[in-house]
Amino acid sequence: MVYTLGRFRVLRDGEEIPARAWRRRKALLLFQFLLTARHRPMLKDEIVDRLWPDLDPRVADRDFKVALHALWYALEPRRRPRQPSRFVRRVGEGYQVTREGVWVDADAMEAYVAAAAQQTARDPAAARAAYRAALDLYGGDYLPDRRYDDWATAERERLQTLALGAMAALAGLLLDEQPRESLRLAGRMLAIDPAWEEAYRIAMRAHLATGNRVQALRSYERCVAALRELGLEPLPETQALARTLRGRPWPPVTPP
Repeated sequence: MVYTLGRFRVLRDGEEIPARAWRRRKALLLFQFLLTARHRPMLKDEIVDRLWPDLDPRVADRDFKVALHALWYALEPRRRPRQPSRFVRRVGEGYQVTREGVWVDADAMEAYVAAAAQQTARDPAAARAAYRAALDLYGGDYLPDRRYDDWATAERERLQTLALGAMAALAGLLLDEQPRESLRLAGRMLAIDPAWEEAYRIAMRAHLATGNRVQALRSYERCVAALRELGLEPLPETQALARTLRGRPWPPVTPP
């Protein structure tokens, strides 16, 4: 089992693999890179070019082989020589983390979100349960120790956006019955991205559902301030909600 969200951990037979078991920093780096690219095999030259672009080709080739063997040993210390790895395999000319052999929290979160989206119309209770399961897995940024490695950026941003969308969807499902939980989710969204406009709309609606119009309007004011720091204005949908909170009708569109 591999946990990549919030803190990187690898469990082997139910026990976390200690840092010393990796032997070499490059072995851990190689595994994290292959996890990030787990949906397709990666050629050795691609791997070396992304991880160690400044090394002499002969040195890079040697370091790759050493890192790969250290990685295999960390994951499967009892594997016999030349026996294929269950977790990181040679696929043609490339290398890939096996999808059937390795459970990854990011994949599980994505599966829960997809299941929740399919259930929303048919079974809202099941959708809420699936969204909660997804968000239980989202402990924070993907591979936070690789925050400054460009090869992890796209996956980090994709999973963050997926999590924010799940929070918004769950908050919407809870708005009528559990507005305070919707508020909590809005706060969680804004802790991740202070300019996530949908979170402000959820907070405005949730405050209104609890009868607190003043706090609803303050949420709008915070939205305006956060967006203006980025040179943006709230979307018409957000502005219309604010006008409704103030008891003012949205101005009709004047025909040309």
